[in-house]
Amino acid sequence: MSAHDVKSAARPAPDAALTAIAEYAKNYRVTSLAACDTARYCLMDTLACGFQALKYPACRKLLGPVVPGAVMPGGARVPGTSFELDPVQAAFNIGAMIRWLDFNDTWLAAEWGHPSDNLGGILAVADYRARLAVMSGKAPPTVRDVLTAMVKAHEIQGVLALENSFNRVGLDHVLLVRVASTAVVTAMLDGTLEQVVNAVSNAWIDGGALRTYRHAPNTGSRKSWAAGDATSRAVRLALIALTGEMGYPSALSAKTWGFSDVLFRGKPILLPQPFGSYVMENVLFKISYPAEFHAQTAVEAAMTLHPKVQRRLPEIERIVIETQEPGVRIIDKTGPLANPADRDHCIQYMVAVPLIFGRLTAADYEDEVAHDPRIDELRAKMQVRENPTFTAEYYDPEKRYIGNAVQVFFRDGSHSERVQVDFPIGHRKRRAEGMPVLVKKFEAAVDAHFPAKQAERVKALFVKPAALDALPVNEFVAAMVTNGTAA
Repeated sequence: MSAHDVKSAARPAPDAALTAIAEYAKNYRVTSLAACDTARYCLMDTLACGFQALKYPACRKLLGPVVPGAVMPGGARVPGTSFELDPVQAAFNIGAMIRWLDFNDTWLAAEWGHPSDNLGGILAVADYRARLAVMSGKAPPTVRDVLTAMVKAHEIQGVLALENSFNRVGLDHVLLVRVASTAVVTAMLDGTLEQVVNAVSNAWIDGGALRTYRHAPNTGSRKSWAAGDATSRAVRLALIALTGEMGYPSALSAKTWGFSDVLFRGKPILLPQPFGSYVMENVLFKISYPAEFHAQTAVEAAMTLHPKVQRRLPEIERIVIETQEPGVRIIDKTGPLANPADRDHCIQYMVAVPLIFGRLTAADYEDEVAHDPRIDELRAKMQVRENPTFTAEYYDPEKRYIGNAVQVFFRDGSHSERVQVDFPIGHRKRRAEGMPVLVKKFEAAVDAHFPAKQAERVKALFVKPAALDALPVNEFVAAMVTNGTAA
């Protein structure tokens, strides 16, 4: 046997990425006022998405305990419902609600995703810990602790997404939800630095879900609960680590058997900048439309064109949609669309509905609207093209635009104006315009779900930021408990 065949069993130091993630989750102090303010809006918006999702039977059927009766009195509550569950299953419930309608926040870079998906694990663990603390006569965590955890989870997921493209190797972005949630909730549970490293190493070793359920011909509803699955898995890994269960220091870099060699084509996991509060400060909100984010500005453009083309729909010869390269890759979709999950990831569908109706709501992805023959007639006339400028501005760290342009051409040779929107209302550059609309989104969701008096109490929680920050988490969640899964 040659010397080159000998493999040392000596354990290496933890991979640098594991240590950096753990040290940030455990020790970083969030001081950015902009990040904290944005996190409050993010909490409001994310809960609104969950409350809206509870109107849909397809979402509600997945909620509750794993098996009937497996509840946990004194456990973690699921806002908008009456469920009290162990924190692992509560995280699944909250995460599935948040993501169901594809209406929560977004981060776009080499990888994309929805950092507020992490609230599933964060809120479940915070409520669980708060209720335990109260029963033990200790001070419970506050909403400010939840906001801090949100900033950190956003940052871990978002910085990992900057230059690591998991979609390019067929892996789904919920991998980053599992990694970020694992780090943050292990720290929330008072895990040591070593325990956070161990838990995060296991999160990477779990590998990644395939993107099969996000793409034709297999697009389906798993994309609405995949993040719930990821954040609940994170809570499980955190609890396992707290028992003293070992970790795997070179989970990323081990030759042959590590994440990079097995799943990432031998490329290392890159951390292009230190962790701070950049992602929360710059996160994108889906405020007006429940549409896959690469199409948000296309929907805005179509809404602008609606009054000018609605009476001329039969005269349309073609519709040209210019988008970014990721938009072409992810949501340019022809042929039959089988279900709502298929439709809300089709840029042609998301442009056709506002051109025809002057709106795009979650209900517009359901069969009743989708069976309108005019939608598929318009889809068949659409040409989707990459605009290289939109792609360049999408990746530019100083811009992070998500540009789209829509133009309608008629059979008589005339055409509409070319409507270009570089960044949507949820972009940081439109915060002053967007936040009042976000508040209205939240208030409408609360009013639609809760009885009137309870709705007023829930809305009042967010009126005074300082009071909200100081509120014990158990009291915060208790305000949103109902007698059932839907009002």
